[in-house]
Amino acid sequence: MDRFLALGQDMALLWSKYALSYLGGIRSTLLLALAATAIGCLIGLVCGILNTIPSSPRDPLARRVLLGLIRAVVRLYVEVFRGTPMVLQAVFIYYGLPYFTNNSMHFDSIWAAAILIVSINTGAYMAESVRGGILSIDPGQAEAARAIGMNHVQTMTCVILPQALRNILPQIGNNFIINIKDSSVMFIIGFTEFFAFHRYITGVNNLYFPSAAIEMLGYLTLTLVSSFLLRLLERHLEGSSDYELVQADPLTLTAGTYRYADKGGAA
Repeated sequence: MDRFLALGQDMALLWSKYALSYLGGIRSTLLLALAATAIGCLIGLVCGILNTIPSSPRDPLARRVLLGLIRAVVRLYVEVFRGTPMVLQAVFIYYGLPYFTNNSMHFDSIWAAAILIVSINTGAYMAESVRGGILSIDPGQAEAARAIGMNHVQTMTCVILPQALRNILPQIGNNFIINIKDSSVMFIIGFTEFFAFHRYITGVNNLYFPSAAIEMLGYLTLTLVSSFLLRLLERHLEGSSDYELVQADPLTLTAGTYRYADKGGAA
């Protein structure tokens, strides 16, 4: 019990001295997670759409070759960035760019580098989520859209994507929560987010565990609040749960083809 009391006192001491630093780190973490998730979703959306463009053996050879090349590039991107740790991706992108260009190309802003790295990583995961969301929609809807004269772009933007995005909303929220936590590896390139301030503070006063406890509570609070807000958004998109179906009397079928006027027959 004494150890818990001592821990609480050390945490209170650290918070009283470095509250602004911790809050500044939380702010940087949230901004990075929000920006990277939004950009990553756009990257994933483009990759998911490109990966689901229909093709058939009757298509021209040039179209089939182009689609095959696009799918190969998207698959390579997805496998590389899903199959390697983000911390190594940060090292290769931030330090590798000037290394391979003999310092002629480099990042002028640490924010731009961090957002790019996390966005590319998020896009690789979202690409598969978008592809799965598109494939989850009943193929009959795409066929119906083509039957009334819609091209592929119109079918995707007006029929398929609105439903697919609703289906993958939980995955978007999950990626946002993951980015809140995984952005902590950006300290490797000098980005000062929540975890980076923890490293600085413990280097000054050696109270490593009390500071780690503050970090743990901070990340847990961020993820719990984010989960709560995302569930509210999902419930809002689902609509009201107390609606009632309107029954016409006499009963009229929704297709408008048949209408039963009485028990004896159709009018």
